[in-house]
Amino acid sequence: MQDLQSTEIQVQENNRHFFNFSFFKVNPKWKWITNTEKQEATKQIESVLKNCRIKFRVYSTVGLRDDTDFLLWFASDSIDKIQDMIATVNQTLFGKCISPSHVYLSSTRPSIYAAGSRGHGWLAGEEQKKFVIVYPFIKTREWYLLPLEKRKELMDEHIEVGKKYPEVTLNTTYSFGIDDQDFMLAFETDSLEKFQDLIMDLRETKVSEYVKVDTPMIVCVKKEIVDIIHSLG
Repeated sequence: MQDLQSTEIQVQENNRHFFNFSFFKVNPKWKWITNTEKQEATKQIESVLKNCRIKFRVYSTVGLRDDTDFLLWFASDSIDKIQDMIATVNQTLFGKCISPSHVYLSSTRPSIYAAGSRGHGWLAGEEQKKFVIVYPFIKTREWYLLPLEKRKELMDEHIEVGKKYPEVTLNTTYSFGIDDQDFMLAFETDSLEKFQDLIMDLRETKVSEYVKVDTPMIVCVKKEIVDIIHSLG
């Protein structure tokens, strides 16, 4: 069994994926198109996602923020495949009524702090939870100037706090060199209360001294694209 687990971990490490978090805001003109056009637009985007050939998840942010209405979270071993998928969305009737509000790019890679990690939530086969909380994360330059052993020591405390909350699954991906932030964090959970407790505990760890940016922090709710479109009016 140990050999099988080691093999699974090695496969995940050798097969890195790009994550794309595309948040969209519906344009005001959407509310004024006819119901017939809305029905056609809904069928079209539903068909596009149904035939999507890369991994994706859909979430609603309606009523939770004023700068975004929904999230399309893509994962692929190819940037080209992600771009092709988003281009296909843009070419739909619905795509002509939405605009990107936040777009983040990151990549999976082995952690230097959490040895033996089993990978990232859904890429490791875990079921989609009700909520995902997504945010860019930047550490100070002082953090990277610390000796590696010191950083590992500080991260051990951080990791132990996380273990107190098995209800929360963390997807940590890396944006160094391919986007503005250092990391993209995506916490999956069925309990926002547990997530809030986790974040409050993490604020008291020594690593938090080296956090430069961890906003915007966007709460997203698992929804089908049809339900999201209906909620847009």
